[in-house]
Amino acid sequence: MTSVSNNQPAIIRTERGLTITGTRITLYDVMDYVTAQYPPKFIQGLFELTEQQLGTALAYIESNRAEVEAEYQQVIMETEALRQYYEEQNRERAAQIAKQPPKPGSEAAWEKLRALRAKRKSLA
Repeated sequence: MTSVSNNQPAIIRTERGLTITGTRITLYDVMDYVTAQYPPKFIQGLFELTEQQLGTALAYIESNRAEVEAEYQQVIMETEALRQYYEEQNRERAAQIAKQPPKPGSEAAWEKLRALRAKRKSLA
């Protein structure tokens, strides 16, 4: 692993996975933007990383591509499973909330939201 100035590894494994030392940013967070082909300067600014931190993360990803990609795919699958679980758990409550009348003064905003949802469904 590439090292930071105090001989501490620049990429460490935490309970969250492969993480940039001194941050809570995982390589999987960075991978979301790398795979979407965002420019490095954008990623650096988004996560408030130094050039060195981002450079080290990108170099680690590139030199350990198979390992990082396999873990990244696992994170994506686990995230989707959690999303589906919580969506199912909250489906009934979301339906109850949707049936409630809008708060006074927010009727126009809710109508606009309903129109956008209807338009999105018609395009799908």
